[in-house]
Amino acid sequence: MLTAMVSPFHADGSIDLDGAQRLAAHLVDDLKHDGLVINGTTGESATKTDEEDLAVLRAVLDAVGDRATIIAGVGTNDTAHSVEAAKAAAEAGAHAVMAVTPYYNRPPQEGLVRHFTAIADATDLPMITYDIPKRTGTAIELDTLKRLAEHPRIVANKDAKGDLDFAQWAIRETGLAWYSGDDILNLPLLSIGAAGMISVVGHLVGDRLKDMAEALWAGRPAEAAAINAALLPVYTGCFRTQGVILTKAALEMQGWPAGPVRLPLVDATQAQREQLRIDLAAGGVSGFTA
Repeated sequence: MLTAMVSPFHADGSIDLDGAQRLAAHLVDDLKHDGLVINGTTGESATKTDEEDLAVLRAVLDAVGDRATIIAGVGTNDTAHSVEAAKAAAEAGAHAVMAVTPYYNRPPQEGLVRHFTAIADATDLPMITYDIPKRTGTAIELDTLKRLAEHPRIVANKDAKGDLDFAQWAIRETGLAWYSGDDILNLPLLSIGAAGMISVVGHLVGDRLKDMAEALWAGRPAEAAAINAALLPVYTGCFRTQGVILTKAALEMQGWPAGPVRLPLVDATQAQREQLRIDLAAGGVSGFTA
């Protein structure tokens, strides 16, 4: 059970490092997280500086690095930049790195192989590839994943492709540890062999997601299905607009550090917050009532 953690900001938009530590401790100690991904999409890496990324990573490592796996998001659409980010994360003490498919450039598959390989070669850390073509414009093809899986440090893939046919073949053919990166498909992906989840709604229901996975793996599929069904309003509610926007709104409503989002994202409107409250109450999230 991992969550791609938000980066809390102060009201003026600066990084809230104390808030990041408080939130990380809450996720690990209260919501049963095994690990956290720092500086991913949900961490607003696209609008943070390298220095801010490292500051958040170090703060979270100091807070929970002794009892959770801390994975640094290092992916950009510039291979050289990603390589340097990976080296910096390793020096800071990250336990692993994750790299998203380069966005905007739309590289060919050979470019993806060389990009991910260069990042994996840059450190001794295990690495997760992140396949989310609806954001990046480029999907990682099966043959590409098979080639990448031959690298001793490319050990896992975060799957936000939304293609269960592909996922089944890739799990079988690559041997990579498979992580759901699309919350509404958490249980389907777990049921076909995924090793876990890198969630967004885990900010709010990580303990219930972990219970769902453990029920499935313990041979109680009906219990897992019931937990999943109860969480459907949460899955849908947190993505009625961009996920960071509503996750930060939900955390703020619960009293946890979050702060504003950075442009070009915009904070949730009052109407969006009210709908979110209704959705989270329907999903039984702590602190929300119908």
